[in-house]
Amino acid sequence: MPPRLRPTKPRTARAHAADPADHVDVSFLRSQVGYNARRAALHIIGIFMERMQAYQLKVVEFSVLSLLLHNPGLTSRHVCATLNIMPPNLVGLVAALEKRGLLERRPHPSDGRAMGLHLTEAGQALAAETEQAVAQLEIDATARLSASERKTLIQLLQKVYD
Repeated sequence: MPPRLRPTKPRTARAHAADPADHVDVSFLRSQVGYNARRAALHIIGIFMERMQAYQLKVVEFSVLSLLLHNPGLTSRHVCATLNIMPPNLVGLVAALEKRGLLERRPHPSDGRAMGLHLTEAGQALAAETEQAVAQLEIDATARLSASERKTLIQLLQKVYD
């Protein structure tokens, strides 16, 4: 016969205060670059996703639009290498942006086998508008940092992956 289970008592404020989960030691994790970089990225991406809903853009879509705004005519190979995107993933992404009228493919001027990726007028306008929105959301998301600290943080993070 299985043991009888006692009904649990409702948690009181006092019982809750003694909950070990309230005092989780994350000191080792907080001393790690990867943990802190990931937590910061999740914080900023959360705000990004919320604000970019109005534009119906995901992080990678915004990145492609921004890259092409400043580098018209890049090939898919260059986009993949620059943004660390797997080629099969870029195919669907380009098709979706093309379907939205934001991007078009044109023959590459120096490589007859390749197609250059170009933003349409609508794509250029959207990329410029969303770049301004992203610049502001990053300032908002990092409001606890001074402009100098923000610049230093960006430089330090780039030293890790460049």
